[in-house]
Amino acid sequence: MKLYQSAGMDESVTGEPTTQPATALLVLGCPQVPVQTSIALYLINRLKKAGIVPTVAGNKAANTLLVIADPDRHYLGEVMDLDRAVVMITEKKRDFDRCFVFIHNDAGVTYAGTMSAISKAKVYAIIYGEHYEDLQKQIDFPCTTIAAKAVHNPLPLKKALDEVAPWAA
Repeated sequence: MKLYQSAGMDESVTGEPTTQPATALLVLGCPQVPVQTSIALYLINRLKKAGIVPTVAGNKAANTLLVIADPDRHYLGEVMDLDRAVVMITEKKRDFDRCFVFIHNDAGVTYAGTMSAISKAKVYAIIYGEHYEDLQKQIDFPCTTIAAKAVHNPLPLKKALDEVAPWAA
């Protein structure tokens, strides 16, 4: 039996060093822009293939879209309420190695800044939508930005994500 905490070396109950899988949090806001759901599922797939355990934290609408799109949980693992995730991280009850914040409005920028401040995770700002360039200019905290003008067609954002390949970092 192994005990896991955060990423890196830990010890099992027998005292032997063990390596636990890396973790990632995907922060999803309002699914107003259609590409969010497909890119989230794509990213979850890439993370899982790289051995990274993804958790989705979103509002009710975003979470429901993903659960309905993957009812047998072929891609989805843990899904939780976004506010609950923020509280757990703030209270140091949980944290992640990577955090992907999906941004298509000012609220997304705020969530990314919050995650940068409260979490030890490497933050990735995934910026998309009609006004992605304006949103990108608002980022004034440490993070990796992945941005593309993607509203209905997810391919520009998929290409930008593939260029950064955060699952390999």
